[in-house]
Amino acid sequence: MEKGKGVMGSRKWAVEFFDNSSTPSTRDIPDPPGFTRVSHEQDDSTLSRQKKDAEANWKSQKAWEVAQAPFKNLLMMGFMMWMAGSTVHLFSIGITFSALWQPLSALQGVGKVFEPYKDSKVDLLAPKLVYIALNLGGMLLGVWKLNTLGLLPTHASDWVSSLPPAHEVEYSGGGIALY
Repeated sequence: MEKGKGVMGSRKWAVEFFDNSSTPSTRDIPDPPGFTRVSHEQDDSTLSRQKKDAEANWKSQKAWEVAQAPFKNLLMMGFMMWMAGSTVHLFSIGITFSALWQPLSALQGVGKVFEPYKDSKVDLLAPKLVYIALNLGGMLLGVWKLNTLGLLPTHASDWVSSLPPAHEVEYSGGGIALY
C-alpha cells in the first residue's frame, strides 16, 4: 500500500456549488424589514474608507473621554482635601502630596496616554490641551491646599531667619462673659 492512500484506494472529492433543487431560490425570498443588501458593485475602497472613517471617529471619541478623565479625579481629590481639614497632620499632608504627585505623573505621560488614538485623521491637539489643563488644575488645587495648611513659604520671615515671624490676626467673638 502506498503512503498517503487509504484502504479504499485514491478517491477524489468534488463539491458542486450550483443548486439543482426544485425549492424556490433565496433570491425569490424578500429581504426582512431593516435589512439592506450590499451590492457587489460597491468596490472595496469605499468599504475600507467607511471603515477607516468609523475607526477615526471612534478614536476621536475615546481621546476626548481620556482627556476629560482628570476632571473626575479633580473632584474626588478636592472632596478628600476638604475632608482632611485645615490642620497639619499626617493624613492631610499625605492627601496634599498625592494631589500634587498624581497630576505631575500624568503630565509626564501625556504622549503615552494618547498614543493608542494617534491617527492621521484624528486631531489630538485639543484633547491633549484639555488633559494638560485639567491636570494643571489638579496641581493648583494641591498648591492651594499647601497654602491653607501654612506649608508654603509666603512671608519674608520664611526665608530670612533674622526677621520676626508674621503676626497672625485672630478674632474670636461670642461666648459668655464670666465675672
